[in-house]
Amino acid sequence: QLQLVQSGGGLVQAGGSLKLSCVAAGRTLRSYAMGWFRQAPGKGRDFVGLSWSGGETIYSDSAKGRFTISRDNAENTGYLQINVLKPEDTAVYYCAAGSSFRGTPLLPGDYVYWGQGTQVTVSS
Repeated sequence: QLQLVQSGGGLVQAGGSLKLSCVAAGRTLRSYAMGWFRQAPGKGRDFVGLSWSGGETIYSDSAKGRFTISRDNAENTGYLQINVLKPEDTAVYYCAAGSSFRGTPLLPGDYVYWGQGTQVTVSS
């Protein structure tokens, strides 16, 4: 069983940056792809991007440019860096992991393991 524990959220002014962390426990992260999603109040859980086990990344169109996904398999940790934060980035951010996919895992249902979520609030 893989457990994911998130940290790094908070209240930030527009224009600021945050780096979210997702620490894996129980199994080695290098066996899994890690996805990042966010859920704004009253909305669905949206794909932000993912890193494959070898570190290659894919981003949603809306995340390209300001979001950077990375991972340190030796530390069993994945990261989501968000720059130039905007009020519309306010959401709960989730990391997720999985290892058996049909195609590219862009949907929440593609992932088995989830972090607890971390709130990011951006003030204008």
